[in-house]
This record gives sequence, C-alpha cells and structure tokens, in this order.
Amino acid sequence: MPRLELGSWIQSGVDFLRDHFEWLFDFIAKVVQGMYDGVHDVLAAPDPLLLAGILAVLAWWLRGLVPAVLAFAGFALIDSIQQWDEAMETLSLVLVAGAITIVLAVPLGIWASRNRAVSAVLRPVLDFMQTMPAFVYLIPGIFFFGVGVVPGVIATIVFSMPPGVRMTELGIRQVDAELVEAADAFGTTPRRTLLRVQLPLALPTIMAGVNQAIMLALSMVVIAGMVGGGGLGSSVFEAISSVDVALGFEGGIAVVILAMYLDRMTGALNQRVSPLGRRALAKEAAGATGGLKVLRWRPATSVAMVGVVVLALVAGGLNIFGGDDSGQKVTADVGKGRTVNLGYINWDEGVASTYLWKEILEQRGFKPKLQTYDVGALFTGMASGDVDMQTDAWLPATHASYWKQYKNQLEDLGTWYDKTSLEVAVPSYVKGVKTLDDLKGKGGTFKGKIIGIEPGAGEMKLMKDKVLPDYDLNGEYTLVKGSTAGMLSQLERSYAKKEPVAVTLWSPHWAYSKYKLTKLEDPKGAFGKGDGIHAIARKGFSAKEPQIAQWMKDFKLSEKQLTSLEAAIQDAGKGKQQDGVRAWLKQNPGLVDKLAPAGDAGAKKGKQAGAAPRIGYFPWDEDVATTYLWKNVLEKRGYKPSIKQYDVGSMFTGMSAGQIDVEFDGWLPNAQKQYWDRYKKNLVDIGPWYDKTSLEIAVPSYVKDVKSLEDLKGKADMFKGKIIGIEPGTGEMQLLNSKVLKAYGLDKEYQVTNNASPAMLAQLQRSYAKKEPVAVVLWTPHWAYNKYELTKLADPKKAFGANNEIRSLGHKSFPDKFPEFHGWLKNWHMSEQELASLEQSVQEAGKGNVEEGVQKWIDAHPGIVDKMAPVKS
Repeated sequence: MPRLELGSWIQSGVDFLRDHFEWLFDFIAKVVQGMYDGVHDVLAAPDPLLLAGILAVLAWWLRGLVPAVLAFAGFALIDSIQQWDEAMETLSLVLVAGAITIVLAVPLGIWASRNRAVSAVLRPVLDFMQTMPAFVYLIPGIFFFGVGVVPGVIATIVFSMPPGVRMTELGIRQVDAELVEAADAFGTTPRRTLLRVQLPLALPTIMAGVNQAIMLALSMVVIAGMVGGGGLGSSVFEAISSVDVALGFEGGIAVVILAMYLDRMTGALNQRVSPLGRRALAKEAAGATGGLKVLRWRPATSVAMVGVVVLALVAGGLNIFGGDDSGQKVTADVGKGRTVNLGYINWDEGVASTYLWKEILEQRGFKPKLQTYDVGALFTGMASGDVDMQTDAWLPATHASYWKQYKNQLEDLGTWYDKTSLEVAVPSYVKGVKTLDDLKGKGGTFKGKIIGIEPGAGEMKLMKDKVLPDYDLNGEYTLVKGSTAGMLSQLERSYAKKEPVAVTLWSPHWAYSKYKLTKLEDPKGAFGKGDGIHAIARKGFSAKEPQIAQWMKDFKLSEKQLTSLEAAIQDAGKGKQQDGVRAWLKQNPGLVDKLAPAGDAGAKKGKQAGAAPRIGYFPWDEDVATTYLWKNVLEKRGYKPSIKQYDVGSMFTGMSAGQIDVEFDGWLPNAQKQYWDRYKKNLVDIGPWYDKTSLEIAVPSYVKDVKSLEDLKGKADMFKGKIIGIEPGTGEMQLLNSKVLKAYGLDKEYQVTNNASPAMLAQLQRSYAKKEPVAVVLWTPHWAYNKYELTKLADPKKAFGANNEIRSLGHKSFPDKFPEFHGWLKNWHMSEQELASLEQSVQEAGKGNVEEGVQKWIDAHPGIVDKMAPVKS
C-alpha cells in the first residue's frame, strides 16, 4: 500500500498557518505573556513564608484548620528545598492556563449540552485532544509561538480542555428534565433557566471538570519545561537529562505538594460557591461538637478576606522596605540591567560555558536568564528570537542539520573551542575492538546495543544517517536513545561490572579521565573531521548587544581551562554551578577582564582608543612575553592591536614596507646590525627597554672541561659534531656562522643545526634529562638559566660582539600615526627581575595559554598598566 503522506500534509498546514496568520499568533502570545507576567509578579513579590501564609488562610477558609496547617507546612517545605521560585512559575502557568481553559471550556460545554449537532462534532475533537500524546502539542506550539512560557500555556490549554467541556455538558444534561420543564412552564426564558436552574444544579459536576482541567494543566506544564516553560518542569527535565535523583525528587515532591493543594482547594471551592455545597457545609458544622467543632470551623468569607489582605499588605511592605540587595557584585556596569536570554543543552561543556558567561555578564551589569532546552527546541527558540544566545553549537558537522535549517535566522559568533571529535567508545578491557569496523559481527558481545544520548543531538543523527549505514551495523545494533546522563550512568554500571558496552562519546569529555576507554577509529570518516564549538545567537543580536557579541567573538578556552572548569562545577555539586564557576575564576584571576574587557566602564581609555597598531614578534621568549603584555595593556586602553609572528628577515622587511607598525625585540647595536643598516632609512628607533644582554653558546654544567668557546675545539665527537641553533634568519645565527665559528676554528668541525627556538629548548631538555653533552645557542636574559644548570661559554675573542640592548623599533610613520603609544614605549623599561618573572609566568601557563600567563603576571603587579600606559584623567 502506498504511503499516505499525512505528516507532510500536517506540516504544510502548520507552515501555511504560521506564514499567513503570524499577526494572530503574535497577538495571542502578547496576551498570554502579559497574563503570565502579571500573575507571576503577584506571586513572586511576597516573601515565601508570607505567601505560604496567604495560601494557608485560603485553605482554612475552604477546608478547615488542619488542611491550612498542612498547606503551610507543604509550601514551607518547597521553600526549604529551594524550589520556591520554580513552584511560583509553575503555579502562574497553571493559573493562567486554567483560567483560559475554563473560559473556553464552560461555554463550549453549555453549547454542546443544548445542541446535539455541536455535541456530535465536538466529541471526536475532544477524543483527539485528550488521547494525543502530550509531547506532540509542544511541536506546533514551538512553531507558532517559539519557546518559553507561551507555547507551554497554549499546549496546556489544548491538553486540559476536554474534561472541562465534557463535564460541563454532562452536568447540564444530568439536571432533572422535569425541573427544566417546570421552569419553562412558568414562563422562564431559556437564558434564565440556564443561569438559575441548570448551572446551579450542574455546578458540582462542572467544578469536578474544572478540578480535572487544572490537574491536567499541572501535568502538562511540567512537560512544557522541555521547551523553556520554566518552573518545576525545568527542574524535572534537568533532573531527567542529568539522571539527578536528588533534584528529580525535590522537583517531584514540589509538584506533588502543588497538585495536592490545587486539587483539594478546587474540590472544596464547590462547597463555597454552590447552594447545595453551602447547605452541606452548614449541616456538617452544626453536627460537629467539642474539639471536632474547632477543627472544622472555617472563617467567614469576610474574615478570611481580611486575613489575606493583612498578610498581603505586610508582604508588600517588607518587599518595599526590606528588599534583598544582596547579589552578584557588578564590577563594571556595561549592561545597565539589560536582560540576556541564554539557552543551553544539558551537556557538560554547555553547562560550564553558559554558567561562566552568566557570571561574567552579571559582573558586567547584565541580567542573564538561563534556560535548558533540548537541541531542537534551542535552535528553534533562537531562530524565533526567544533565545538570544547559546555557547554549545558543534559545527560544521554535529549540528549541521539545525544550522542548515535555521542559519538565515542565526548569527555565528565564532569558535571558542577547537579540536573536538565525535566517536563511539568502549572500555579498554574490551579486546579486539579498536575501530568501528571491529564492531561488525560482535553484536552479541554488546547485546546488540550502542548506548546513545538525546535523540535530537547532532551526533545521534550522524550515527543513524551515516555511521551505522557506512559500517553496515544497522541490522546488528540498535542505537539506544536517551540522555547524556543516562549514557554515562550505563557506562559507569557496565565499567564497574567489567561488562562490554559501546557508548556515543565526544572529545573533550571528562569520561576519558575517569575511565580507561578506547576511542574507536573511524577509517571511513563517517563522523567527519571534527567540529569547533561555536557561540551562536539569534539574528540581530550583534546589532542590539555589540559589546557581548564582540566578547563572544574573542572568547577562547583551552582544553585545560575547559576541563578544569567542568571539574570545578562537578566539585561544587548539583544546583551549585555558579558557585563552581566562581571558585574556578578565583583560581584564574583576571580572566573576567580578559574575556569581557569593560571599556569605558572599566580601565581608562587612551586618547587613541580604537586605533589598531600592527605588532610583529619573533618566537623568542622575551619577545612573546612582552608582545602579549603590550597587547593586554593596549586592549585595556581601548586599542585594537593585532599581532603576528615573523622570522627576523621578514620582520625587518615588513616593517620597512609599512606592513608592520612596531616590534619590541630589536637587539642592537650588534645582533641585528645588518638588518638595521639595510632598512634604517624607513625605520625609527623608539628606544631601549632592557639592557645588559648577551649572545652565547651554553652547555650543561655536567659537561666538564668546556668553559669557553676555545674548549669546543677537538671535542666534536662529544657533541656529535653539532651545535643546536635557532631560526636561521636571526642575527645570532648569522654571527655564529659568519664570524664566531671561524674565529675559533670550529667551522670545519661543527655543524650548526637550524631550528625554531622551541625545538632548541626541547633538545636541551632531552639531553639534560639523559645527562648527554649538548651545545646550544642561547642568549641572556633567558629563563633556561633558571631552569637548568648551564655554563655560558666565555668569548675571549669577543666574536659575538659587545652587549646589546633590547629596543623597540617601528616604521618611520609610527610616531605620527600612534603618538600616544609611541610616548608610552619611549618611557617603558623592564628590570631583569620583571622580565624573568613575566617569562616564567608565561611558561607556567603552558602552551597556548600565553595570555593567561600575562594576565596572572599583571594581577601580581598591581598598577603596572598605569605605569606602562599612563592616561591623564
């Protein structure tokens, strides 16, 4: 039988409605959002225990003293487990959705009770609404209204309306027909018969329908947490996605307490509003005696109203005069209180980076709001403008399908982490499985399962659409859909029992540190070449918040930083992500200023703020350290420097041509004399910032009888005929080859190897560890003399020339083009201790973390920025 494209027809219908009735959906969204905001403002304003008291008074009025006490105790418990704010968000959603549902359901029920044709049409519609899985309603809700409160409310209304309509119709139809006929006989109009006879008698049944509608609304509101509905639904969804038993139980018990309160109160409301209910209540009170009479006594409506008003006034007064001013300290008020909506997927790197930026934005005066989403809902929410930004988009492969669908509504703010990979991993104790090819024929070993993560994740789509088919694993393995936390829990259980298990994983991930795992090789490249982790935003975000957009474009974290941040959050415990971030930032001083430079709100701007000098540098320790130091200082002064590495010849050529504005490592008058003599007509000597330099060859101190360059003669075999050099274009290397070796008769005996400075240092480290003789090209100052015991070979013939100064050199236009920066450089000097400590800080920060090392050094030298680059107020 040919396939019926029912789903495609529905999709087309949804697209048509969205494209042609957007104005209507926008209007509905504004109304619903406005109702929610109003209700939530009322519920969120009072102190939790005062509002609990108000709700307890209502319970006393409706049900009696014991229910009032239990209600207060229940809400106090919600507050004690820190679920109060979420509970009030959920209660707001339920009240708004319940009110709209009742307003729509009761008239429809009345209409159906008075018209058989309407009843016949409504019945299958209500059946459809009531039996369709609740999750399905979220899909059109997202398409029509985006993510957040509104789709949750709309889906809740649709899901909870059927019992309200059915029970209203049933209640009216059950009214004794003779009573209706009697009313007609006395000349009562149909309208008055409905209002005075049918509705009062049907009210208990209608209230039962209202009760059921509210209960269904509460259950749907929890589900709506998946699409950013907030409240207890988000707590439960987060607990499910992270397999957090504690959070799940706390969110669940809060839902139970709220459900019991709403159920009991709406059930008891019938006794207060219907004639039959009031009569039964009066009869019950009259029959009570002694202590039972006290327990069953309920305050009159006027007394209860006075109690509620008094508590509300007290709550309002406390809110005005005793507001809590505590909160995140604003270090630079860039945001002026503007709200930024951050969405995130509940993956470790997503949680870590999002809470990091929450902390940073709060320190910069913004008010970020966080919400966790499923992947599909997050991209949809950004495309619709409900979410401003997220930091965990894996591109170009993992989230390619979402990017392709929504890229016209999004902005790519750049990659903040690179070198990722997607993979299937197995424990290292599983033998004979090293590649994805090795999984073939071993389905029995793994029980025919590969444990996956969230079904909407890009990796899961890749697994289903490409990886499994490419390796012919489709019939043999089932890709189990679940959550990241569920996958990790299964990995932990199987690992503890030494059972074979195959899981979808990615790098970086802390699981590789905790367990010994084998990443299965992907010889066919089915997973692609790996992704960068991107920050992406809704279209127009950069125009609205250019400062945040620029911060995100400059945002980078190394693997060491990211994994340590994730570890800090793990150590802080569930629900304390921001505490973990703050602890991590204390261990990384200055990082906030680096990631989010405050501009006018922070350090003083220079007179030429916005200028963009082009700075060149050599891969030499003193040059790398000082170049990144000036980059940091200039950025604090509002400049926009660009830096680029060169060899010596290229540096002077480029600077002479005006392609480079300035560099800080000119060794003059000797080491770089030939370059200075050739290009000095187009250059300017800004001045020295460091003196007492020297060029030399050094050997480890354990090499005996080699104290000078003359002692190298005849000892080539000891050093394998090599002197380990650096970049061939450097002045020192040219001096060594053209003059030094010849002066000491070493040019026939030794070969000077051309290397990069790091390669020379790596060879020195290897030889030193093995206590092997080695001769290396070095210079002073250099941190190697602090790390190793080395002998500087004396130069009695002065072949290396006199000592040099380290000078700042620039293109001849530099003083006029950047007069403020030029003035700073003319007055800049560093002591041997300052330079050595700066180089050491850079070394300790590790490869790729130069800026972190520089920032730590700046933090350890307060006032250094003002000393190097003074700005008059």
